[in-house]
Amino acid sequence: MKREEKNQQTKRRIMEAALEEFAGQGYGASSVNNICSGEGISKGIIYHYFQTKDELYLACVDECFQVLTEYLQGKLILEAVSVPRQLQLYFDARFEFFQTFPVYRRIFCEAVIMPPAHLEAAVRQRKSGFDEFNISILNRILEPLKLRDGVSRETVVDIFLQFQDYVNAKHQTSGQQEIDFKTHEEDCRRALDVLLYGVVERKEVGI
Repeated sequence: MKREEKNQQTKRRIMEAALEEFAGQGYGASSVNNICSGEGISKGIIYHYFQTKDELYLACVDECFQVLTEYLQGKLILEAVSVPRQLQLYFDARFEFFQTFPVYRRIFCEAVIMPPAHLEAAVRQRKSGFDEFNISILNRILEPLKLRDGVSRETVVDIFLQFQDYVNAKHQTSGQQEIDFKTHEEDCRRALDVLLYGVVERKEVGI
């Protein structure tokens, strides 16, 4: 076996152990010692590839959002369906991803809703591709719709990001408590639905 191939296998083994640790314990309660003891990996080997627990955690966050974004890109076919159906397909695909790959669920929730304070900027950078993908999906949904006078796509995107921040803040928990993923996803879907369609029937306001 070539050295490079062996290095890749070792690094993958570390990553899988780390993913399990962070998925089970969250960032705060996880430790390099636990990763070592769980998989029989020496601390020296881990530190050969990752200098700190933070670096290892960020590698897991990076993988989570890369795999999720690639999955959604390959899964979503939104042409020739209604806007409500597009929204449902998007959130169905997200939910399906985390059912298929549950090891990423807690890492995703923690990164989106309450990342470690000292890693917030680094986490934001690692999920930027996913954020850009979400905005591209929203723009695709908005493209055939006629917006109200004075409302631009940029305005809708900005309000969507504010809604998203509100939903995420609502679901913040203590570091030891796992976030309710299913409820969070439903709240995100409902917030986007309200953003696009409002809350009042047009006939009720004489429009």
